[in-house]
Amino acid sequence: MPATRPTGQSVIGILPAAGHATRIAPQPCSKELLPLWRAAGGAQPRAVCEHTLARMASAGITRAFVVLRRGKWDIPAHLGERAPGGPSIAYVVASLSYGVPFTLDAAYPFVKGHRVALGFPDILFDTPDAYGRLLEAQDRMGADAVLGLFPADRPQAMDVVETEAGLVRRILIKPLHTTLTSTWGMAVWNPPFTEFMHQHLAQLLQRGRIRQELHVGEVLHAAIDAGLRVAALRVSETPYLDIGSPDGLRRARARLADSPPPA
Repeated sequence: MPATRPTGQSVIGILPAAGHATRIAPQPCSKELLPLWRAAGGAQPRAVCEHTLARMASAGITRAFVVLRRGKWDIPAHLGERAPGGPSIAYVVASLSYGVPFTLDAAYPFVKGHRVALGFPDILFDTPDAYGRLLEAQDRMGADAVLGLFPADRPQAMDVVETEAGLVRRILIKPLHTTLTSTWGMAVWNPPFTEFMHQHLAQLLQRGRIRQELHVGEVLHAAIDAGLRVAALRVSETPYLDIGSPDGLRRARARLADSPPPA
């Protein structure tokens, strides 16, 4: 039974899908639509992004925004207004290409004032109730944001997270050397964090501080420095699968080709 949120606590999902997938190019479609589950009875194969949407629906999330760049029209053509077993979907086109935070901020007019559940449409994880657990932890801890933690099997290619008493102390972006063993792969946050990110990005643009691709981890660290309360919760003891890398795509296809799609 999907979790329900109290009145006034609506949660909107958001999936950033504006990237170019250069690590696994060329592909016949957007990477978010790569089929990983075989279709039964002639049905349309299930795409990788439907995994995240189904996980959101398991937490009672009924609305989600997919943020695209121009040209990725195959995503709305495939998903339409609702993926099987997922929330209703609307689409936003991002105009700035300075990294995922700017992609997320393109949905600001539509998600401000709501709790947000962030899901990456190119990763797979094995915890059906992960979003419900993060939302419950946010309620319990009074946190502005809660990160869902996974084992970091490739720390040099990830954000690694240091925590103390459930709160995030540091986020290191793709460190060459580290003893930290956790990474984050999903998150929920409240309206103050949405507002902080919107204002923070606007200030970076105004000051001409964008020199390279900005990471969400950098925005989270800035929020911590500004006094926002960012917590973390381990949601799986198994590393997530990132189909955006050649090795991750290979492993995902090998593991999931004969398994049922997410319910």
